Amino acid sequence: MQKFKLIMLICLSVLLLGGCMDAQEEAGSDAAVGVSNIRQLVTADNMRCRMLMWSGGSGKQYTVEYKKQGADSKQLKATDVSFTDNGRLYYQYQAMLQGLEPGGVYSYRIRTAEEAGAWHTLRTDDGRFVSAVIFPDSQSTDYSGWGSLAGNAVKRNPQADLFINLGDLVDNGQDGRQWQDWLQSVAAFSSELPLAPVIGNHETYTLDWKLRYPSAYVKLFAVPDNGSGKYPGQFYSFDYGDVHFTVLDTNFQEMQASQPELLAEEVNWLERDLAASKARWKVVLMHKDIMLYGFNNRPGTMEHFTDAGLALMPIFDKYQPDAVISAHLHTYRRRKPLKNFMPDSQGIVYILAGVAGSVRYADLWQDSRLDAAHAPRPEKDNYLTLQSSEKELVIKAFLQDGTCFDEVTITKHE
Repeated sequence: MQKFKLIMLICLSVLLLGGCMDAQEEAGSDAAVGVSNIRQLVTADNMRCRMLMWSGGSGKQYTVEYKKQGADSKQLKATDVSFTDNGRLYYQYQAMLQGLEPGGVYSYRIRTAEEAGAWHTLRTDDGRFVSAVIFPDSQSTDYSGWGSLAGNAVKRNPQADLFINLGDLVDNGQDGRQWQDWLQSVAAFSSELPLAPVIGNHETYTLDWKLRYPSAYVKLFAVPDNGSGKYPGQFYSFDYGDVHFTVLDTNFQEMQASQPELLAEEVNWLERDLAASKARWKVVLMHKDIMLYGFNNRPGTMEHFTDAGLALMPIFDKYQPDAVISAHLHTYRRRKPLKNFMPDSQGIVYILAGVAGSVRYADLWQDSRLDAAHAPRPEKDNYLTLQSSEKELVIKAFLQDGTCFDEVTITKHE
């Protein structure tokens, strides 16, 4: 009898172990297919399309298997978009999933002929409202702090539809180690939550701090086409929910030598983009701010509107986006609504987002009569959230521990 029980126990263990092994095989492992840094990116049609990108092995043949719950799976062959920058090889792959259903929940994984990666979730836009997490400059000497801030912010906002980084993602755009650190810092959620990146001036620097075309940034993030063969990936726009996001490249000075017509051509594009949008809400995202503050403890320095502000604010006055959100100065300021460069109750809400990385400018900037709010001082890491509804667009600012320190509500009643 004891021998019979022992045999039955062994058989049961084998069956259970086999079941667990089957489940593990079905679950798959991204490491098994040599895949890392999986990221979703926004597209021109977020209700029906999604761009997937990842780092992989040299010369690999990848496919994306994806399915909606209860439906048969489909497969799409990935495109090898590997590139070299400053002698460093970036083995990159991408696949544009199309024909998705609005408001759908999908599962996807990356496969080779022999192995299957882990399943990830993809949610398409339902076209109604949007919730976003927005990060200022993440440039760092050590990206662990940035990773902690970003990860905790996303955990506190499980309803978020996308995340935004307002430029200066890295401290040096030609430093491949920094790009790897940045991508790994967001890997815990970037496979599930689409990104809308904004180009910053630090993306244009070489290792010896000279200016160049932001090659790595443009190739690492396949953003929506702006219709310009001269500036692919530098500026773009997209709708998510009831919000139209216009994403600008404000590196006019940095690109003056190599792209002298960037400002003029982008201004023309901006006017067409804002005029064409029928979205209920319009939000402009850009790296450089409209203002430069005077320096503390430096007599004679005065605040003034920047070249970007002087060029872009009249266009904003004309087309009336609901908010303009920038970064660059590593300080949080919400301005009084501005119109024609002056405070005006009917003006546009301008928010300078703060800092999300380890590069700080402690007590550098003077206060301004145009400021309506600032972060607690000394300033530490922060992030923003944006939430739309039929009548309100709410933007909140948070410290790293989740404390809300500023909030603005923009309303529409028509």
